[in-house]
Order: sequence, then structure tokens, then C-alpha cells
Amino acid sequence: MKITIPESDLTSATWHKSTYSGGEGNNCLEVAAAFPGLVPVRDSKNPHGPALTFRAPAWSAFIATLQHP
Repeated sequence: MKITIPESDLTSATWHKSTYSGGEGNNCLEVAAAFPGLVPVRDSKNPHGPALTFRAPAWSAFIATLQHP
């Protein structure tokens, strides 16, 4: 099952930086909530650029791998 959302639907997204990003805001990813089953991700240095959208289980597996390599 393919889940897609048009880019325009992300314009109302509320983006959040990682608590690990530090105060300078460099080299950060931002994620948006409120998209059931999906995790939109973008580069904080380019907030008007493209965003990637991952299925929630794939994003969770990615994060788990980072936490426990």
C-alpha cells in the first residue's frame, strides 16, 4: 500500500528539531507530527526545500539503528 501526500499538505506542518541539535541549529533534521502513519523530514538549513516522507515503521527502524548500531 503506497501512502502519499502532496507537498502542499506539508505547508501547515509544525516542524521540530532534535533536542540533540545544539543551540547553533546547524546540520539538523526537522520532523513534523500530525501525519498518521507518516514522518515528514526536512533539512533545517533549507526549510523551503524538499521534504522526505517516510512510513512510520521505517522511520522507527532507522532511529533504533542509530541508537543501537
